[in-house]
Amino acid sequence: MIRSMTAYACAESTTPLGLLSCELRSVNHRYLELSPRLPEELRALESQMRERVANKLTRGKVDLGMRLRSNGAATTGLQLNDVLLGQLAQAAAQLAPRFPGLTTDFVGLLGVDGVLVKPDVDQSELHADALALLDQALDDMVATRLREGERLAGFIAERLDGIAAIVVRVRGWLPEIRAALRQKLETKLADFRQGTDATRLEQELVLQLSRIDVDEELDRLSAHLAEARRILKLSDANGRRLDFLMQEFNREANTLGSKSVDQRTTQAAVELKVLIEQMREQVQNIE
Repeated sequence: MIRSMTAYACAESTTPLGLLSCELRSVNHRYLELSPRLPEELRALESQMRERVANKLTRGKVDLGMRLRSNGAATTGLQLNDVLLGQLAQAAAQLAPRFPGLTTDFVGLLGVDGVLVKPDVDQSELHADALALLDQALDDMVATRLREGERLAGFIAERLDGIAAIVVRVRGWLPEIRAALRQKLETKLADFRQGTDATRLEQELVLQLSRIDVDEELDRLSAHLAEARRILKLSDANGRRLDFLMQEFNREANTLGSKSVDQRTTQAAVELKVLIEQMREQVQNIE
């Protein structure tokens, strides 16, 4: 199944310490790159969270954010670190002569690391809640990626059908194009037939026709179409395979254009490149 790398998911749960929320955002990236933002109470879980994300996602730049909004139920009031406050007061007294206008902001003082004493919490319960919440958000993100992937698969399938139609049209033109080219070459060589080896002229004609022959390119385009449709049905991550296949499609379209001796095949090569480029842009978002 096709999965997009662009997705968003969030989840919340209530814990004894307050409301715990998890937010996931992902965009396309060549590899899996996780950027976690965790509160201090959950930083010890970073390695486990990375492992869980890697088990569900294979590619994409993923931002993981968790927040714990305290409900105040676990505390009976502000608990201050009296020892640290005494040290800060002593330092302020020492600095006062050098800085006469020195003032202390109460809110800023509370923001000093260690001034507020955090109550002991059951870390194991909080960690279990956080991991369960991450799993919930990841499941939601995978489902979102699948839904977006279905849309991308439909878009790509339409372009593949367009390429297949062009291949059929070009195959139908080939007999007429070859006959016209043969007539054109024979007309040009007519003046040189007298006194010239007819076999040699025929060999030259065959050589010119072979140089503009595109049967091989059309066969390869048909093979790439079959492979692309097969990849779209695979269950594992397949973005890299499709990205490589877009290069192969483009190579055949370029060769078809360079060999063209007819306005119709020249236009067909241009249409092919437009369809391939449209697919390539979308493939960049596939996991």
